[in-house]
Amino acid sequence: MGSLILALRFLTVIPVPGRESTGPSALGRAAWWFPVVGLMLGSALAVAGGIHLDGLADSLDGLAGRDAARRLAIMRDSRIGVFGAAGLVLLCLLAVTALASLSTSVRLRVLVLAPGIGRVAPLLAGAWLAPATPGQGLGATFAAGLSRWAGPAHVVAGGALAAWLLGIWGAAIAAVAWSVALLAAGFVARRLGGLTGDVLGAVVEVAELGTLLGAVAAAHRGWL
Repeated sequence: MGSLILALRFLTVIPVPGRESTGPSALGRAAWWFPVVGLMLGSALAVAGGIHLDGLADSLDGLAGRDAARRLAIMRDSRIGVFGAAGLVLLCLLAVTALASLSTSVRLRVLVLAPGIGRVAPLLAGAWLAPATPGQGLGATFAAGLSRWAGPAHVVAGGALAAWLLGIWGAAIAAVAWSVALLAAGFVARRLGGLTGDVLGAVVEVAELGTLLGAVAAAHRGWL
């Protein structure tokens, strides 16, 4: 239960009671719970709504730096910059527009699915990309304890869930969303010199948005 508590506290702002797992590899071990937390959030989203965007905003702001060291310094600044603010506004507009264009039945299923798909993305990025600051920071901590089987296992589970909720095209939507998120992670990581905690947060949002937009495209063609 300690790993689940750590995953809930890392991925959400919910004040979860209890004692979380500790140690250098605790966050990586907790990654097994990330998609489960995403599914829990998706169930809540289907009723109420909500989104986490800090990592995406920091990553967008950091891209404006002249070199990797400056970009990392910008990302550590708690203030939001122009690129981060613009990116958040654009993402929210796209998400709201996408959801509004879906039928009620499809919308509810997509809202359940998207957070789960989004929270598989860090498991894939963490296994693929080296940390920008080895031995320090959330990116390094996450990668240190991450099982190489966590990503593939949850890809299979997430694909099966997507197919159950949206049919065969649901699995295709999930695959595209993960691919786009990994491409985005690779691009940002090259600019930063590696993976950071903010990049992990950003890929969650990219994969979620990819799921929403993929569902819209599929629904428009009558596939959902």
